[in-house]
Amino acid sequence: MPKEFIYRGLTLDQLQSMSMDEFIDLLPSRQRRSLHRGLQPEQRILLEKVRQAREEMRKGGGGSPVKTHVRNMIILPEMVGLTIGVHNGKDFVQVEIKPEMIGHYLGEFAVTNKPVRHGTPGIGASRSSMYVPLK
Repeated sequence: MPKEFIYRGLTLDQLQSMSMDEFIDLLPSRQRRSLHRGLQPEQRILLEKVRQAREEMRKGGGGSPVKTHVRNMIILPEMVGLTIGVHNGKDFVQVEIKPEMIGHYLGEFAVTNKPVRHGTPGIGASRSSMYVPLK
């Protein structure tokens, strides 16, 4: 039996039925301050797209995932269950929003740097490479 998600003592259904102001009071201080100052125009547009996608899901249409460059958007309870394409600087990383992500930023789930993969040194890379036999 999967464990029920609880955020600050409230279930996901309770969080989704709350008003935005009530939910904001539950967030950590940085996120709370950000939302109290109001949403930026890009964030408002993203929220409208999320609401449209949510409506399409209710009507039964699959719809395409929402794509965004807004990495500083705080994940809200109404986003849970959607797939959002978050831009990482090169392409869009598909992020499926889960209840545990509530209160975090979208950008946290789309890593912007690629780990360095070192190969073997090439010819002339070091003095010791002179003694490596060529194929």
